Amino acid sequence: MPLADPTPLPEAAPAVIVGGGPAGLFLAARLAALNATAGLPAPILLEKGPRPGRKLLASGSGRCNISHAGKPEDFLDRYGGKGRFLKKALYGFTNAELAAWLAQRGLSLEAEEGGKLFPASRRALDVLELLLAECASQGVVPRLGARVASVERMSGGFELRAEVAGEGATILRAPLVAIATGGTSYPATGSAGEGYALAESLGHRIAPPRPALAPVIARGFALGSLAGVSFSGLPFAIRRGGRIAARASGDVLITHVGLSGPGILDASRGIEAGDLLELDFSLIGPEAFRAAFMACASGSPRGLVRNALSEAGLPRRMAELFCSIAGLGAEAACADLGRAPREGLLRLATACPVEVDRLGGFDEAMATAGGVELSEVSPSTMESRIAPGLYFAGEVLDYDGDTGGFNLQAAFSTADLAARSISRAMAGLASTG
Repeated sequence: MPLADPTPLPEAAPAVIVGGGPAGLFLAARLAALNATAGLPAPILLEKGPRPGRKLLASGSGRCNISHAGKPEDFLDRYGGKGRFLKKALYGFTNAELAAWLAQRGLSLEAEEGGKLFPASRRALDVLELLLAECASQGVVPRLGARVASVERMSGGFELRAEVAGEGATILRAPLVAIATGGTSYPATGSAGEGYALAESLGHRIAPPRPALAPVIARGFALGSLAGVSFSGLPFAIRRGGRIAARASGDVLITHVGLSGPGILDASRGIEAGDLLELDFSLIGPEAFRAAFMACASGSPRGLVRNALSEAGLPRRMAELFCSIAGLGAEAACADLGRAPREGLLRLATACPVEVDRLGGFDEAMATAGGVELSEVSPSTMESRIAPGLYFAGEVLDYDGDTGGFNLQAAFSTADLAARSISRAMAGLASTG
């Protein structure tokens, strides 16, 4: 299977796809297959890097959490209020249809606890190789080392100026163009946000890109010694300006510098520097934990406070640390616990304050929030409302999904919708001569 097309870039093409990530590769494969059925030519796929799909290889820690189990309607609330825009795409190419498409080509999916879908091999490379093989079988071989420097509107379509390795500056004209360049997270994989500049040059507004699915870096973090301790379904509040801005829950991991885990990553789109996170490590709520702790303390008044906290439900290491933070010695007895330190301990257990210094940057974030303004893109076709003939797919658009495969599913779904729309447009152009 050829990895890259060695032939010179032609002066004209029926359609050009910019970006060789999962959205671009899938769009190319689907469009070429649709066109073959209709007797239309395959598109040209341009990828600036030396290898396609580098970010895909990093997904799911190399295991590729490709989608999520559940009904299509279950997906709509997992995109931070952008589910309405994605509805047509998600219903048009569902998680079940993605699984079936992959299975037909020899790659089955398996669900893990919580509904995350992975390839049975747990190898992202298998997904990438399947996408490349499908592209090749449909007559699409990525042009690697082809960085699109500019796109301009012209009579009958677009003119792209590409810097092609071994060829230099090359001009390519096409009536239809799709931008599927991804976001700016994990820049080491080549995600640098070039698609934003291309879209903006054609009249689109860009919502400022920012890290999404990012960990919290805390200010004056007192829990660093507990790094590695995790909680399932941990409730927490986001306090801003003295008021509760939001409440959330999910799996939370304590790190050396702050907080991570799916619950924090999913909530990060609504977390800002200076916010105060209040975490309920008791998992049972303030009143229930107070009752449990007081019962342990009164039942064994000469027992150690740290033991009473553990018996009430806190991990032992956390109970010992909270006693230290509250100014209590390791041998402090329940009978000697005064009101102020008791209330301090209960607050630490049920509303532990963690001040947000910042969110992790693009090199730590799993996705990008921001991008091409959705109001300027048709949710029924993925075509630009600003520049007819221009289409978008994947993370270059202003949406970001929760952890668990929702971002990759949206990439495939928007790519499928764009492919179907472009194929119809190509058929229309062919019929008019």
